[in-house]
Amino acid sequence: MTRVVILYYSRNGATQLLADAIAEGVTAAGGEAVLRSTGHGSNAVSDRDLEIENADLESCDALILGSPTRFGHMASSLQKFWEGTSREWLQAILTDKPGAVFTSSSSLHGGQESTLLTLALPLIHHGMMLVGIPYSEPALHQTESGGSPYGASHHEHSKKLTEHERQCAIALGKRVTQTAAKLSS
Repeated sequence: MTRVVILYYSRNGATQLLADAIAEGVTAAGGEAVLRSTGHGSNAVSDRDLEIENADLESCDALILGSPTRFGHMASSLQKFWEGTSREWLQAILTDKPGAVFTSSSSLHGGQESTLLTLALPLIHHGMMLVGIPYSEPALHQTESGGSPYGASHHEHSKKLTEHERQCAIALGKRVTQTAAKLSS
């Protein structure tokens, strides 16, 4: 079974909504979705998510990374995690594994695309192959809020994902899982 680690930080739950939809897509594609976090809000990890450990990088077949926007960049706890992965980088633990990104913001122009791009940087440095959402995904053409070819996203205008945001997130989870399965066969 393809093991996909979904690593994210969520302060108020919006990014977690995307992580859950992505996990749904991983499962629908026959993979194992492994939710990991760098903490929630008060840095307490919820019961259903476990704190990320560097060993999770070695055991995954793919990694999907998510964060709320922080001035067009990832949350500091995720940055801190990546700064502690030199050993894994030197050992090429993530090289040639598929990776993808997702984000949420409180405003439509809150830096979603720049956050997605900065989330991709550690994945590129680790030698991962980036997977986005292709325009063959109908929800990408129909969305009026989140969703991007760079990755799944959510505009926090409501406390739940729009149907198109959800469809994009599920599609991303499926695509990463299918790509990892093809690479391992």
